[in-house]
Amino acid sequence: MRRRDEPARFGVVLFDGVEPIDLGGTIGVVSMAARVLPAIEAVTIAREAGPVALAGGLTVVARYGFADAPRCDVTIVCGGPGWRVQVEDAAMLDFLRGLDPMRTASVCTGAMILGAAGLLDGRAATTRRHAVGTETSAPLAALKSLAPASEPCVALVVDAGVVTSGGVSLAIDGTLYLIGRLYGEYARDEVARVIEYDRAWEANRAALGIICG
Repeated sequence: MRRRDEPARFGVVLFDGVEPIDLGGTIGVVSMAARVLPAIEAVTIAREAGPVALAGGLTVVARYGFADAPRCDVTIVCGGPGWRVQVEDAAMLDFLRGLDPMRTASVCTGAMILGAAGLLDGRAATTRRHAVGTETSAPLAALKSLAPASEPCVALVVDAGVVTSGGVSLAIDGTLYLIGRLYGEYARDEVARVIEYDRAWEANRAALGIICG
């Protein structure tokens, strides 16, 4: 377990079509966590450094490309409608295969991309539970089509070495969980209080639970 003043770098992987709430729920939580964990930081990573067009018309700038991405203590793959392209993108899949699975995570449909890269083989995992818009099936129901050796399950967060979290707003819960894995439960809960998410964190855990192992 790290001391509160020890550094930790979160890499947040973006691509065209990421849902903005996934970015906000990851990098936003880390930004606020720095109020109590002064050495924590988040960096954005994409295929190439520069502008990334998110869903809904928002454009952000990725600080690093795959080629020059720094070593991260945890690398989180965001989700969003662009995941359907990313599961066939060789550059994305090769980048993910080069990571340490024990330092890799996803939020929402980022799990579909991890599954396509083979990182969920033999592991339990979760993702968004409900179909949205024109989708004919929920991502959780479709996960095995991309990762036949995975074990999809309904949960708030699943920690099977690779950490996956559920849909959209649960990016916040997944990031809090990862902070707790690095800095301990007390630091995690303090961050939840700072962002006024402590009651939601407890309610979501009670409703969905966390699966480890």
